[in-house]
Amino acid sequence: MDITTILAGGLNTAVGPTTVVFALAAIGLNVHYGYTGLLNFGQVGFMLVGAYGMAITVSIVGLPFWVGILAGLAAAVVLALLLGVPTLRLRADYLAISTIAAAEILRFVFRSGPFVPITGGPFGIPSGPGGPGFTQTWDALNPFPPGSYQFGWLSFTHSRLWVTVVGWTLVALASLLVWALTRSPWGRVVKSIREDEDAARALGKNVFAYKMQSLVLGGMLGGLAGIVLALSQAALSPDQFLPQLTFFAYAVLIMGGAASVLGPVVGAMLFWFLISSVERFLLGTGIMPTGTIGPTRLALVGLLLIVLMAFRPQGLLGNKREMMLDA
Repeated sequence: MDITTILAGGLNTAVGPTTVVFALAAIGLNVHYGYTGLLNFGQVGFMLVGAYGMAITVSIVGLPFWVGILAGLAAAVVLALLLGVPTLRLRADYLAISTIAAAEILRFVFRSGPFVPITGGPFGIPSGPGGPGFTQTWDALNPFPPGSYQFGWLSFTHSRLWVTVVGWTLVALASLLVWALTRSPWGRVVKSIREDEDAARALGKNVFAYKMQSLVLGGMLGGLAGIVLALSQAALSPDQFLPQLTFFAYAVLIMGGAASVLGPVVGAMLFWFLISSVERFLLGTGIMPTGTIGPTRLALVGLLLIVLMAFRPQGLLGNKREMMLDA
């Protein structure tokens, strides 16, 4: 077992497209939960409608790729409005229940028989040889010639490098947007809603409107994460969007630190570095059957989260005075 190989594999995962997807999803959750106090347990639903909105617009409807991107983001906005209108005036647990239920309903609807001509049912929408090709424009925009690229321990194919560069650019822009918003009057209002929405309402603030704006913004970031996931995997299936993706994003957010701008980014990198490194270590040592490695690596990460919550509940970059996760 070569420790260098394990660390190199973990580092490649920590900067790869998977980490980008969960960083974007966690930034959206940070807007919801970290700054506004909205318990959204269905972020994967926003990822699903964003990815399928883009893919269906391009491959089924036949519209340009950029229109597909806008359609995916618009689908996330519509989902936020449909969820927020009936629930945001109620207690936070109603939003949690409705969002996780809506995400699962959407997954089953998209894989059901009547929607097969549009969504491909359980087989999804492929993109490649014989597929509708929703990544054709994306691949044509790739400035990197075909081949492999090596940067120290980091290794990329030309397509993976393209997704990674664009993905981290989007993460940087999303983080900059959140940084700017949270230091604006809008950000101060949503923080006050998180702390005491009755007090914010007493000061004349339209709490429902601010909650809706936060839900839409975080949902659009989730939709963007779904689009990046679809482009990186060049295929779509409803069963890619299981509820555990939302809880992975929450693990990322809690690990990095809720209500901190860079918390979701650092948390995503650390989370997937640990996941990949543990998996490679267990495979290399052969100390357990291959079929048990997946559950074991998640159990070890769960143990790490328990320790983190016990000794640093605000996460690595969070501020304990601003964000108490047990409040």
